[in-house]
Amino acid sequence: MAEMSNCNLDKPTIIQQAIASCCGAIITSLFVTPLDVIKTRLQAQTNPFSKGKCFVYSNGLMDHICVCENGDSKAWYKKPGHFKGTLDAFVKIIQIEGIKSLWSGLPPTLIMALPTTVIYFTCYDQLSEALKSRLGKDDEHIPVLAGSLSRFGSVTVVSPLELIRTRMQYRNLSYNQLYVCISSKVATDGWFSLWRGWSSTVLRDVPFSAIYWYNYERFKKIMCKEVGAHEPTFLIAFTSGAASGSIAAVVTLPFDVVKTHRQTQLWESETLKIPQRDCTSTWAAMRKIVAKNGITGLFAGIIPRLFKVAPACAIMISTYEYGKSFFSHLNEKMSQRP
Repeated sequence: MAEMSNCNLDKPTIIQQAIASCCGAIITSLFVTPLDVIKTRLQAQTNPFSKGKCFVYSNGLMDHICVCENGDSKAWYKKPGHFKGTLDAFVKIIQIEGIKSLWSGLPPTLIMALPTTVIYFTCYDQLSEALKSRLGKDDEHIPVLAGSLSRFGSVTVVSPLELIRTRMQYRNLSYNQLYVCISSKVATDGWFSLWRGWSSTVLRDVPFSAIYWYNYERFKKIMCKEVGAHEPTFLIAFTSGAASGSIAAVVTLPFDVVKTHRQTQLWESETLKIPQRDCTSTWAAMRKIVAKNGITGLFAGIIPRLFKVAPACAIMISTYEYGKSFFSHLNEKMSQRP
């Protein structure tokens, strides 16, 4: 495959970077959502979710909370069927429920994931360029700093929207009812209440981002050197993204387990009126998981997480790099016009 870009091409603008990241998020959602819909249905069939409880559904870009009521959910989760395996589930869901069911939950994913992804990837590139001018383009700390800061910013900006989306998911609220609900919460608990759950998200996503970008830039450089390419091809970006995403997913898995644990407890406490028996501290929640299930409890679900994160990271970064390359070529052509 031809190289994605050449060294002397005009760099994409901030708007073009935002468009590239937006396209990457859409394509990633389209590819990964069916995989997690099938995984969730198979999981529910093997180990049915209890009535009045909830579980976290994640399609590689973001998390959703699904409530179990009489084996069903008020969101997009439906009763599990009788599936023999992944391929059987894929075929039967299409035959019985229609092909659209494979993309259940896609609209709320796009509504939330697009602004998060645009902020995250655009900020990463802008911060990387700024740091390169100060520290030098070969400084290995740049991906760590840019990745951490950009993820911290995107999580902080989108956190209140996540809270609003979660409340709308369970109750069919009008915008006026939603405004009253949020206003009363702010009046009672203050503005910082809109960022509830922010700390556990930051503890998971910021280290993930730092590890991911450090390894991605490193793998990309090594593979480019091996094949003699100045810039990454689509295959190099895809492979580097999958490998770096897998490493980051394994290292940060304990924080993902704690975040899932806290998400479900917070939901059951506030929405389903189930008394919250656990502590609110992230570290205290981690200690309780270790006390109950041992250190291996912090690494529960490692295989499903890898199956979800690796392709999501690979598709997202390769699409984003390809989009930036497209705009670089376009800018070069435009600059050459008389």
